[in-house]
Amino acid sequence: MCGFVGAFDLSSGSQPIAEGLKEELRAQVLEMSKRIRHRGPDWSGVYTGNNAILSHERLSIVDPLSGKQPLVSDDEKIILAANGEIYNHKEIRAKFQDSYKFRTGSDCEVIIPLYKKYRESGDFTAMIEELSGIFAFALYDSEKDVYLIARDEIGVIPLYQGWDKAGRYYVASELKALEGDCQTIEEFPNGSYLYSKQADLFVSNDTHDPERKPSGLSKSDCSEPVKWYKRNWEEYENVRNSPRATDDKGEVINPAVIEKVRNGLEAAVKAQLMSDVPYGVLLSGGLDSSIIAAVTQKYSKKRVETDSKEAAWWPQLHSFAVGLEGSPDLIAAKKAADYIGTVHHEVHFTIQEALDALPDVIYHIETYDITTVRASTPMYLLARVIKSMGIKMVLSGEGSDELFGGYLYFHKAPNAHEFHEELVRKMSKLHLYDCLRANKSLMAWGVEGRVPFLDKDFIDIAMGLNPTDKMNIRLPDGKQRMEKWILRKAFEDLLPESICWRQKEQFSDGVGYNWIDTLKKMTEEKVSDAEFARRENRFPVNPPKTKEEYYYREIYSRLFPSDSAARCVPHEAGVACSTAKALEWDAAWKNMDEPSGRAIAGVHDKAY
Repeated sequence: MCGFVGAFDLSSGSQPIAEGLKEELRAQVLEMSKRIRHRGPDWSGVYTGNNAILSHERLSIVDPLSGKQPLVSDDEKIILAANGEIYNHKEIRAKFQDSYKFRTGSDCEVIIPLYKKYRESGDFTAMIEELSGIFAFALYDSEKDVYLIARDEIGVIPLYQGWDKAGRYYVASELKALEGDCQTIEEFPNGSYLYSKQADLFVSNDTHDPERKPSGLSKSDCSEPVKWYKRNWEEYENVRNSPRATDDKGEVINPAVIEKVRNGLEAAVKAQLMSDVPYGVLLSGGLDSSIIAAVTQKYSKKRVETDSKEAAWWPQLHSFAVGLEGSPDLIAAKKAADYIGTVHHEVHFTIQEALDALPDVIYHIETYDITTVRASTPMYLLARVIKSMGIKMVLSGEGSDELFGGYLYFHKAPNAHEFHEELVRKMSKLHLYDCLRANKSLMAWGVEGRVPFLDKDFIDIAMGLNPTDKMNIRLPDGKQRMEKWILRKAFEDLLPESICWRQKEQFSDGVGYNWIDTLKKMTEEKVSDAEFARRENRFPVNPPKTKEEYYYREIYSRLFPSDSAARCVPHEAGVACSTAKALEWDAAWKNMDEPSGRAIAGVHDKAY
């Protein structure tokens, strides 16, 4: 995982940028790139072409010696800056071994021959679908003077786009690289691509073969990103009749469904252990991270990228947990680690240390969203310790709650239809919340986070399940089935019972309830009633809804003062991490806006 900045000026047609301006822009791009060097502390590279400049900051995980970027094709006509990991790169390499001469061992280089294969047809949806991984990339074809920008399906890897006062187009791995240089900044949409000659591509395909035009492209949107990631599970009607694992009484009637969940996630973990550097696991002691740790331990003794012929470079699997002294997560994580057999590390933080870190956290995560700030702060502190131990990659459990309905508010879902639609909404917003937190909190210290639950194939398995199997259905004894029952059942043999059937704790709760309570109290004291009353004048874009949000917004606006930056942050009401739509499930939630899981009274054991 790395960071990059790309600048493109194709407005002059075939005329190259004047040399004087080119040098000026090159210097500007290098300065922009320096702002995200924390993402890639291992190497810097830059390409300067007639109408494109690509700067790359590298964190070396695969092929540390020869995989520096920007990558250049075998004919030196295609330049690529990529951020992320392509887990199936060996399979793709094998397809092109006779037609393309690879210059590095980088997993990302496979994007270049794939582009060559599809550039004439313009079917970039098919091209990107061949990739299994987490990625954002900017590719420049110097021969055709065109660029292709793309982002992974869920948005695990961040990507922003912007335009300067001269109309030049920029993309960057983090917003901070664009702030101050671009007049307008937007998040590049996840699961999408942008090809700079889409209009020409449309006309060409429309003229010669009307049925063979890029997926979803029309004349009116030819300059907008095109959605390449579409799935039939997005519609409830396509999953409502999927085979069920249990009957209405909760009895298992089809164990093959549970086995499919088990096999799919284990395959995702194994694929994501691809690494030439030491790695570890984040272990909160909750269900999701404990499953990932247990499966990782199963495969960690051998190097999976060499078909288990060599011993692992990092002899033992190290796990990491963070929390206040005596917090629920630390207690549970120690129990899970002892059972799984990892070398476990507890990282304790104090309330004051966390409060002191808030400005740095907000700078790195680039958001003032309450949930994200609360959860990112402990993760940011943890990442610093992980990096100090020489570990550059960790596996984490993000995405499970969105796939299986793990948040406590899902207990109130009125039926399978609404349950599934809320899952689809949550999946569509992951790039704004959990993925953003996990990526940017870790990358602040140059640590890569991988998320096996969000493997493309496993997403299809989990979202294709019958929604009733994932619901908290009422059992014959009158009790509701625990959240994520099917996932717990699939892995109950790998975990101690107290961990496998531990109730959901949202990360910012589990690190210690006093953390959130202190934030509420502190921000209530720091923000006066008079200031809060004038919030719409102070912040006309997305006015803060609470004093806690106002406090974070003040810090954010000092770091990112533009209105464009403010609009890049999500702003909707919710309870216990719900979407605004799900507030309709319970009349008591109507006037609530509290992301903590403790807000769900009657469901959370410690709710108050």
